[in-house]
Amino acid sequence: MRRAVAMAVALGVATTVTGSGPWRDESAPEGFVALADVAPGVVREMRYTGPHNFVGTRIDGYAEDVCLVTRPVARALREVQRAALRHGYTLQVYDCYRPQRAVDHFVRWAADAGRGRMKAEFYPRVAKDRLFAEGYIARRSGHSGGGTVDVTLVPRSAPPTRSYVPGERLVPCFAPRAARFPDRSVDMGTGYDCFDEKARTLHADVTGEQRANRLLLRRLMEGAGFENLPQEWWHFTYRDEPYPGRRFDFPVSRAALSG
Repeated sequence: MRRAVAMAVALGVATTVTGSGPWRDESAPEGFVALADVAPGVVREMRYTGPHNFVGTRIDGYAEDVCLVTRPVARALREVQRAALRHGYTLQVYDCYRPQRAVDHFVRWAADAGRGRMKAEFYPRVAKDRLFAEGYIARRSGHSGGGTVDVTLVPRSAPPTRSYVPGERLVPCFAPRAARFPDRSVDMGTGYDCFDEKARTLHADVTGEQRANRLLLRRLMEGAGFENLPQEWWHFTYRDEPYPGRRFDFPVSRAALSG
């Protein structure tokens, strides 16, 4: 998410949104698919369908636990999955296509000074009213075009991540792996959606193993045609995405594919 708009501007990409107001689209445009239909081995841990995220609640537009992307992106992720398996890992997605209504939800949350119950985990060292200024929250996201994904690597034998219990004690996302929330991911040095400098892909304050894990993920993704956002080790955009600069608002659900 971080600095997504800045990257779009740097690449000369427009950021138009379909429709004329909130809750606009109900059907996906041609070419969107469910990742599970193209790359069934990829693991899902879709954080915005539940409360374990920086907002602390299900995000608007996430109607179903499904990863939607354009078909070329799905095929590229299938390549990454095959490569990951050769290293003893499987690919896991945290977020895929993200409707504009979800981004709008983030913006409303960021503007509400009273809603910060997840701060201790996701942004412990950043004041909430600085999230826009420091680039952690933006009003437009590359995810909304179907060509950006948030991913990690997990050991093939890793058990599913346990359910988050709202109200449980929160630990900073940059804490040692044994202390922070037990994501099944290999140790990347921070948890997912960690609004912190340590989440930068090449941040100096990570161990050799953590750096190696980040670089392996980046190498596998780049080998299939993706580009990493340097501020977030998990964030990758497909270089030849079919809808560059477009922003859609249909809900995250299989039903949206049949419209």
